[in-house]
Amino acid sequence: MKHRARKRFGQNFLTDETVISRIIDAIAPRPDDTIIEIGPGQAALTKHLVAAGCRVHALEIDRDLAAGLAGLLGHPPNLQVHPCDALEADFAAITGGDVYRLAGNLPYNISTPILFHILEQAVRPADIHVMLQREVVQRIVADPGSRVFGRLSVMVQNLCRATPLFDISPESFTPAPRVDSTLLRLQPHAQPLAEAPPLALDRVVRAAFARRRKTLRNSLSPLMDEASIRAAGIDPGLRAEQLSIEAFDRLARQLADPRN
Repeated sequence: MKHRARKRFGQNFLTDETVISRIIDAIAPRPDDTIIEIGPGQAALTKHLVAAGCRVHALEIDRDLAAGLAGLLGHPPNLQVHPCDALEADFAAITGGDVYRLAGNLPYNISTPILFHILEQAVRPADIHVMLQREVVQRIVADPGSRVFGRLSVMVQNLCRATPLFDISPESFTPAPRVDSTLLRLQPHAQPLAEAPPLALDRVVRAAFARRRKTLRNSLSPLMDEASIRAAGIDPGLRAEQLSIEAFDRLARQLADPRN
């Protein structure tokens, strides 16, 4: 399939067969799997997932690519192509409520919004294997105290176990992106680590990292006063990157407490 990569869709097609094989080995697809693939592109991964016998739902925003994808693979009965924007997709509706896995090469320009959309689904995937910009993965897996620990770290780690698997060089793609990539595995927890209402947690984490150089007494001042921070067992003189997920949970529960 000849296709010129479209910048507006953030298209970089994976062409390195060695890397493709490593990704498929990491996914370890099984014949009874239902897999949602985001951004199948020119079927680099799709062909292997279909060959493994998986029920594959390929979500492709580029309608030209979507129109030719099934034909490229000989119209296999276990492939369904969905010409749609993954940011607007209801995964449970696509899979009919089945347990599913997710894989893909996320467009780097909107990778974080897509990742949050995936994790905000009513039914989250059993596991997730995605290629992301290496710096984004470093932020996702960062520990408290790291200079790159931030909102993305807290919100993703609250919902998933995050494991970087291996790096992928720009030369593995056509056209070559200007950044290195990493294959990331996410395994959703049975329950979020934080017990606070999700909205309260999001508000606290957003506010804390919006002014990350400020101490909590300043960054959280639009939401809670110093006494409330202390009541959660947190030192108001700390900065956001010094807090664990458990500490953010205590702050969020304090914020959500109707007595406060």
